[in-house]
Formats: sequence, structure tokens, C-alpha cells
Amino acid sequence: MNPSFEQYSDGKTLYGDDFSSDQIDAWFRDEAEGYYNLPEEREPGLYAYHARNWRHGFRHLPQVPFEHVLCFGGAFGDELQPVLGRAKKVTILEPASEFQNPKFEYVKPNTSGRMPFADDTFDLVTCFGVLHHIPNVSTVVREMTRCTRPGGWQLICEPNHSMGNWDRPRRLLTRRERGIPLAIVHQIVVDTGLQIVHQRRCMFSLTSRLQLLLPKRQFVYNNPWITAFDDYLCNLPIWSRSYHAANVFQKLRPWALFLVLRKTP
Repeated sequence: MNPSFEQYSDGKTLYGDDFSSDQIDAWFRDEAEGYYNLPEEREPGLYAYHARNWRHGFRHLPQVPFEHVLCFGGAFGDELQPVLGRAKKVTILEPASEFQNPKFEYVKPNTSGRMPFADDTFDLVTCFGVLHHIPNVSTVVREMTRCTRPGGWQLICEPNHSMGNWDRPRRLLTRRERGIPLAIVHQIVVDTGLQIVHQRRCMFSLTSRLQLLLPKRQFVYNNPWITAFDDYLCNLPIWSRSYHAANVFQKLRPWALFLVLRKTP
């Protein structure tokens, strides 16, 4: 019997992180194609978070060549646009077969979380909105860190609220996804020995509604001015840090945390 949502709604423990191998396999089967099957447009070049990723992530990286970049769960690899000119090799770890870009090498993930790469392989790892689709998050972050070279960088952005009650179907969400509580994100990062170079809360709960004011195929988090306003709003010290919203005010809050991390040289 699977645990219920109420056991995890306080955000003190992460649902799925202590699952057995059989439970992890079942989760993986549900999620492998889950994101691809959501009713959204899917095509190379149609990416909605360039301004967000630049403001909170890429601009904080050193302006140096990257020998080998790992794009974790990166679909077509569009998120790498800011560093493609200085990335000598790119590998995408991606479960959904429908996501393919001939520019990059694709590798399938293992359900155990173990990554098929040698220690210290990558000098940059990106992971945007992927970990919350995975049960054994702490295992996967340890693997990402093992594969990162000393002095290498990681960019991670994940939702940090519950995303609703996952015991029942939720509109426009996959069956298993859930956010990762703020305190747990920080603990996982500290436990792997990563240094937090920069962090910001982002993606306020109402910002996405500005999409209605933009032309088709223009996105709020591709707009630098909207993204800057969202940054300011999200980091006011007035918003709830509760994992699951219990009232209307708690629903008014940043939805995600963006981390710039470095592995100790």
C-alpha cells in the first residue's frame, strides 16, 4: 500500500525518497513518458524559460569553455542555448524516446538513479524541473555530484511546494510529480558536499497569468522584464514557506527555487 498524501503534506520528509526498488520501478514507468504526454506543444526551439535560466543561473557561471555538459532530463536540449557556443560536448540523459535532437548524444537513465558515467565526467550539469518527477531524489543528486568534476558547476531549478494532493489526478500534471520542500533541497545539497554559490526563489504563483497579455509563442519567463519583476516579488520576505498551502494567502508565494552550485575543487 502506498503512503498517503497527508503523511507528507507538512514537508518534513520527501515522498518517494525512501522507496523500495519495486516502488521506484513503478514510479519510473508512470513518469518516463509523462511529461511528453502532457497537452502542450513539443518541438525543438519552443522553450519557455530562457530569461529565467539566464537571470538566476547561466549569468553566474564563469565565461570559460565547458568540455562536457550533462543536460539532465533536457528533452531537445533547448535549455543549453546560453552555453552551446562554448560547450565542446553535450550529453542528454532523457527517458522519453520522442525527445531527440541530432546535435546531441542521448543516454537513457537507470531507474535506480545510478548514472552510466564515470566519476568527474562533466564540468557543467543542468537540471531544470526534472528532480520533482523522480522518487529517489537524494540518490540522483549524489550521482549528479559524483559525475561532476571538482570545481564543476550545477544549475538546478525545482518546484518547492506540494503541487496539490497527488493521491488524486491533478490538471496538467503528471501522475507522480510533487515539489521538493525547501529545507529538504538544502539538506540534500549540503549532504553531497556541493557549495551554494547563488540561490533565488522564483516563479510567483500569479506570474504565469501574464501569459494572457503576450502574443502566441511568447512566454513570460522568456521576457527579461517580467522575469526581473518576478524575481523581486518572489524574494520579498512576506511569503509562506509552507509546503502545502492550507489557505488562500499561502497559495500566494514563489513556486520554485533556483540554485547555482559548485563542487568543491
